[in-house]
Amino acid sequence: MKRWVSLLVATFALAAFGVCAQDANEAKLRQALQAKFPKLVVESITKLPFNGLFEVVMGGEVIYTDIKAEFMMGGTLYDIRTMPARNITQDTVQKLVSKSLTTSHDSAIKMVRGNGKRVIYTFEDPNCGYCRELYKELGKMTDITVYTFLLPILSPDSTEKSRAIWCSKDRAKAWEQIMTKGALTEQGKPCDTPLEKNAQLAQRFNIRGTPAIYLASGQQIGGYVPAAQIEQALGKK
Repeated sequence: MKRWVSLLVATFALAAFGVCAQDANEAKLRQALQAKFPKLVVESITKLPFNGLFEVVMGGEVIYTDIKAEFMMGGTLYDIRTMPARNITQDTVQKLVSKSLTTSHDSAIKMVRGNGKRVIYTFEDPNCGYCRELYKELGKMTDITVYTFLLPILSPDSTEKSRAIWCSKDRAKAWEQIMTKGALTEQGKPCDTPLEKNAQLAQRFNIRGTPAIYLASGQQIGGYVPAAQIEQALGKK
């Protein structure tokens, strides 16, 4: 009995030592990165299952480096120990996108159809023709919640319309009017808007056009796509 107890104690001690060593390595790497890049925020550090390689999210970008931050590389990293190969970089990016989206609900117009159990996110410009076509496609779907981030990038008029939509008493109704009629029936009072925050979010996701559609998992499923394709993407999650 004493022998088993000793073995358990030794096992727990080794595990604790491993955790402490890992924490120490991450702290060492974080210190080295912050010393070399003082203006960037180190968001996360993950030890990868490869000798001496760490995945770092810094300034919204995914990079790979050694414990001393002496060498760095970007690009896509695959785990080919099993097939099909796992895209490690893509997995990390999608997690970052998902977290950013789910913590930004207060910056989006919320529209619920049916029970709203399925969730998608869109970035749209009120003067975007493809956004109007997407609105028609989303109208064919049910049991879905759509969070729309206003992203006026086409013209100054897009910004004015986005402000008017956001400052309306019923934002979902105002968005519907813009998408179906091109104008609002009434104007709300001026208010603070999340347009700058939405633009920063779009820049982080490297969005260059509207519409842009994301699943709750952080996966982007394209720009304008028909309802059937969105249904198929949701069905895989």
